[in-house]
Amino acid sequence: MHYAYIALIAKTDGSPGEAEHPPAHLLQALRLEARGRVGCMTVFAHECTPTLSLPDGSMIIGDLYGQYGSPIWEWDMRSPCPTSRELRQHLLDHYWGEYLLLQPPETGDDRTTIMRDPTAGVACAYSLRGDPGFITSDLSIASRLGLYKEQVDWEFVRHSLVYPHLKVARTGLAGVSELLPGCTLATNGQTMSTEMAWSPWRFVAAPERMQDFDTAAKTVRDALVLAVETMADTDGDVLLELSGGLDSSIVGACLEAADGRLVCCTAVTPLPGADERRYAGQVAAQLGVALQEQMLDFDGTDIDFPLPAHSLRPAVWVLGHAVGRAMDAVGDRMRAASHYSGSGGDTVFGYLKTAAPAADAIRERGMGAGCRAITDLSRLHGCTLAKAARLTARKLYARPKPPCKPNASLLSGIDETLAHERHPWHEAPETALPGDRERIFDLAGNQLFMDATLRAGGRRVRMPLLSQPVMEACLRVPTWMWIAGGRNRSVVRAAFSKRLPADVLNRRSKGSFLNYTFGIYVRNKAAIRELLLDGHLHAQGLINARALDEFLGRQLAARDRSFMRVFDLCMIENWVRNHA
Repeated sequence: MHYAYIALIAKTDGSPGEAEHPPAHLLQALRLEARGRVGCMTVFAHECTPTLSLPDGSMIIGDLYGQYGSPIWEWDMRSPCPTSRELRQHLLDHYWGEYLLLQPPETGDDRTTIMRDPTAGVACAYSLRGDPGFITSDLSIASRLGLYKEQVDWEFVRHSLVYPHLKVARTGLAGVSELLPGCTLATNGQTMSTEMAWSPWRFVAAPERMQDFDTAAKTVRDALVLAVETMADTDGDVLLELSGGLDSSIVGACLEAADGRLVCCTAVTPLPGADERRYAGQVAAQLGVALQEQMLDFDGTDIDFPLPAHSLRPAVWVLGHAVGRAMDAVGDRMRAASHYSGSGGDTVFGYLKTAAPAADAIRERGMGAGCRAITDLSRLHGCTLAKAARLTARKLYARPKPPCKPNASLLSGIDETLAHERHPWHEAPETALPGDRERIFDLAGNQLFMDATLRAGGRRVRMPLLSQPVMEACLRVPTWMWIAGGRNRSVVRAAFSKRLPADVLNRRSKGSFLNYTFGIYVRNKAAIRELLLDGHLHAQGLINARALDEFLGRQLAARDRSFMRVFDLCMIENWVRNHA
């Protein structure tokens, strides 16, 4: 199951808050146990959630592993860490996992410090608005303890309408923020500050960059096997969402030696484009399991649907909901303990669709390496060398693009020049290469995947391609290596050349749900119109009714993706309805 906890934050003067010691019957109903005090925080965790106490009074909530994947049940660190900051760095350098670190104040400081590991495995929302404040994995815990009452932050909603796929610390709920992965929060109960503890920019710096293709392939393979096998050993029975694409197939290959029971499932639609059974079936057969198939029909595609109370921001849209229900059906039937996916693979494996890799090669290695990368680029995209060279030159001399673009279409009363709130990873060094900028900006966006993945039955959601060992190994691989030989994700293809079916390893196409989602759109125009024009966004004057009606009445050309903007608005309206 996913790990659940709440830490109640006392006042600086040490006086108890009204709910610092919640009634025993409420804690019992939530199956929460007192695990101790760290600085100004009293920690309660679900009976199935592991905690580890450290000699300096710190506490770790969640799973911590050594560099080789061994679970850490007792703290036996021979090298002392005199300061809290040194302990945090030691953890990041020599351990990994899905955890939260709580540290007591140091001498001369009254602040308790919380660090979230670089993945999004253990959720962390916090608020100092009440008495006491809290940090928690699930806002419903705070609500049931009487510490929080939901209230939509409409300024955030306006921001989300213009930047619907951006993850920042601010949430859609008033007074609640999220501690982003790899960041720390320091608080004395009345004030707070945050900073970055782990940065992807460290691993793309020139001294960290790998020099040899074969070494890169081995390093990436070792990191992937380590992460997947370690997680599987922790979880036991695993449900793998097997799309048939390269990314989820690699996760499957790494699960081949896992001890627990493995279930593989693929989603099938009634329209062509997303039927991946040919590829997923080969991977399942290699793993020695039957491929479970779940049909996504149009009758089960609700435009509005319930969301869990821990949903902090709009992130779940109609397709995510449909796939989630399909996977839950199999997970319940097969009694799977956790859900694995290949989410994040495109970004982690350097799948850039621009000329940035060739531009990076020229800037870092000179014209010889640049010319080889331009040749790879032309083969990858099936264009002439002249065009590849021209696009590379344009990328070399163009001004860096912002992390995201605003979109004010179909809106009313919102300035499309509204500046976006920045994610800490958006602060690129001046010397950053174009390709590194693109993949790290995308990596920041990948943090939304956990918000967007609805799974019932208490199953733990695992995205091993976004684990710390895998991210660090792949970031060290320069962008031009990922297109070597004119193949996208070239390094990881080489890494698993002997562990995947040839059809999967060598495929260049990807399954697409575009036909299916367009079918949902066409069949649900009336429901979409009702949802948006009778909803909270329109009541707030944020929807341009005339523009929406005009768009819904338009006949779109084949493969016109502009209808996805309507699904963005539906996603946000549905989230507001669940929380208003």
